[in-house]
Amino acid sequence: EMLYVYGCKGHGASTIVLRGANEYMLDEMDRALHDSLCVVKRMLESNTLVPGGGAAEAALSVSLDDYANTIESREQMVISEYADALLVIPKTLAVNAAKDASELVAKLRSVHAKGQHSEDASDDALKFMGLDLVDGVIRDNLAAGVVEPAISKIKSLRFATEAAITILRIDDRITLNDMKGLAQQ
Repeated sequence: EMLYVYGCKGHGASTIVLRGANEYMLDEMDRALHDSLCVVKRMLESNTLVPGGGAAEAALSVSLDDYANTIESREQMVISEYADALLVIPKTLAVNAAKDASELVAKLRSVHAKGQHSEDASDDALKFMGLDLVDGVIRDNLAAGVVEPAISKIKSLRFATEAAITILRIDDRITLNDMKGLAQQ
């Protein structure tokens, strides 16, 4: 079933026709198209991009590790662990692409550390380096067009941080009653 609309003033609406072998393929194509359009919408709303492929997470991880080394209290461990947790994103991307995640993430961190600590102007482009999961290498994802809306990245980090803080604030324990009605501690 298709719906055609003719004679519209302006070019504000377009029709996309999806054809697939079966209902499952059509559902997957519809979901992928919807996700893509939502990314474009977010980008147009925020008008700010960050390089994708784990570049933002790796850069933030290196920066937080550097900051953690300046703190002399036990908060240093928390910040360092948060920095390590950020690397779950590039690790997961590499694993899902059937690449060696440990090697790629180590190279990615190394490149970002060099870019952040170097005073050479030619190393400024290293901050855009991310994972190329087709070839299994590190590349300039901004130049390659692998980008994400900054607002999506900010919201993801904010929600993940809030979830971690909520879990850490839980200070009650749950006790289970055994068969006799006595509380097990």
